Amino acid sequence: MSARLPQIDKIERKQLRESKIEDFRPGDTVRVHFEIVEGEKKRVQVFQGTVIRIKSRKTLGNRCSFTVRKVSYQVGVERTFLYNSPKLTRVDVVTRGKVRKSRLFYMRDLAGKSARIQERLNLGGEEGEAPAEAHAEEEAPAET
Repeated sequence: MSARLPQIDKIERKQLRESKIEDFRPGDTVRVHFEIVEGEKKRVQVFQGTVIRIKSRKTLGNRCSFTVRKVSYQVGVERTFLYNSPKLTRVDVVTRGKVRKSRLFYMRDLAGKSARIQERLNLGGEEGEAPAEAHAEEEAPAET
């Protein structure tokens, strides 16, 4: 059985996505651009909602997927997207959410204001920079 695993990994590596998708986490509101085939025509459909689950995040291999939830006309709609699907055109992060859990299935039972997610503010930036206010104080000329 273990002799098959390197062969499977070799096949899966060929199918991985070349283009990089913007990094997102559960709780983020994303806009997913997905290619739809209707008869002979192809078009890109946009699905915007909150990421409630990311499956197999560590590997980001062929089996990685994420679930996005939105409420449309008081009906909750969830859609699961494969991370390495060739039909997935791009993923834009609209807002970054501040949550404590990696699986947000409790959102299914919430409605209205209780279903809102607080926005995450990165004062230090992604690379760990100092806040903008700290730079302003250092650059200000000394008064005499």
